Amino acid sequence: MEKKYTNTTNLIKFILGSGFGVLMFLVPIPQGDSFTTLLDYLKTFVKNLFGGSLPYILTVIMVIAAVMSLYDYFCKPDWIRNNHYLKKAFSTTPFYLVSKVIGAIVTIMVVFNCGPEFITSIDTGATIVDLCCTLLCIVVSFSFVLPFLTDCGIMEFLGVITRPVVRPLFGVPGRASVDLIASWFGASNAAVILTREQYMKGFYTKKEAGYIMTNFSLVSIPFCLLIANTVGISHVFPAMYLCVCVVGIVLAIIIRRLPPISTMPDTYKEQVGSQINEDVPENVNMFEYAIESSCKRASTLSLKDIVSSGMEVVVGMFFDLIPIVVAWGTVALIVATYTPIFNWISYPMGVFLNVLGVEEAFAVAPATLIGFTDMFIPALLVGGIQSVKTKFIIAALSLVQIIYLTEVGAIVIKSEVPLNLVKLFIIFLERTIIAIPLIVLFANMVL
Repeated sequence: MEKKYTNTTNLIKFILGSGFGVLMFLVPIPQGDSFTTLLDYLKTFVKNLFGGSLPYILTVIMVIAAVMSLYDYFCKPDWIRNNHYLKKAFSTTPFYLVSKVIGAIVTIMVVFNCGPEFITSIDTGATIVDLCCTLLCIVVSFSFVLPFLTDCGIMEFLGVITRPVVRPLFGVPGRASVDLIASWFGASNAAVILTREQYMKGFYTKKEAGYIMTNFSLVSIPFCLLIANTVGISHVFPAMYLCVCVVGIVLAIIIRRLPPISTMPDTYKEQVGSQINEDVPENVNMFEYAIESSCKRASTLSLKDIVSSGMEVVVGMFFDLIPIVVAWGTVALIVATYTPIFNWISYPMGVFLNVLGVEEAFAVAPATLIGFTDMFIPALLVGGIQSVKTKFIIAALSLVQIIYLTEVGAIVIKSEVPLNLVKLFIIFLERTIIAIPLIVLFANMVL
């Protein structure tokens, strides 16, 4: 490989840009008797800046999301469909369209206190709306910092360095390390889309693509921080994130040996065949190759790219994630608060947790299963739990379960990889049952 990107300018962009991203997201900062992150400080500043206007800002966003999505769905205007940001914000499926409408209605009811109590109660809708106000602040805080972690070369550097480990340990091509890093530093659904495209182009077999989608597509660092904030354990975020990483790796090693992943056909897409070639360039040192790849990535970084990437995150979170959280988070809390359904179906999980010595085991048991629908809801169900260790366990579990229908599952099902709803649920249960004792062990060690 010609060394035409490794120069002083690109090295500075790689080192300083990536260093800034790592500092903001991962480096613990002392705070009293505990510690936090610089990103958390920034979130608090933004929240104090907006103050009491946050619920009304949220209402405006929810109404815009619902009205514009309805308009796009029925009228299909070119000025939305042909604009990258507007299409991402408002062009949606019937499921997401319903989510946005429900989310807007719930938000209006809660903010203006004009609906039935089971929706506006502090145990249901009011909790969700308050949570989403905090979510708005977190999104504003990290969206324009995230590119420093994803676009300055650290992903490429780690991808090259970890390739010799990825193939023997996980049985997938080295390029899968980029999928893993893309999801941990970026977004899980983006990593799934990346994997699907690699499969379509002949770089992954059906088995490899299915395995990567359901095991490597962990949620991003910012979302992990969001979950920690939601359950009230942000002071132990570095420990929780370390737990997620360690348990995620162990799960990936185990799940590939279990059906349905182990029984998937190890063949490439018939129309394209195998297109992969991972031969290391001759006479090139691995570290030098990693630096070169990183500098090549850093050379493309510009202020315009940072703003564009940040805006894409803001639009996606504001108009896609938050409506789902409001709509189905409220529904889940209504069902959990006013019905015994989740207590019934999750009783075996309560017994499992109780045997492992988890405090308030049966109270948090429903949170171990409801994550199949959405990654955020388990965190909502443990708000009233007193035990920090139990909150830690559920928060970490919700982040390693991976198979969230609203984020990852829907994309996997729509792809041409042979994984249906039943197979995804089986993988979800496998990950849950294996992860729980590992996380409990980790929690007992650090808390």
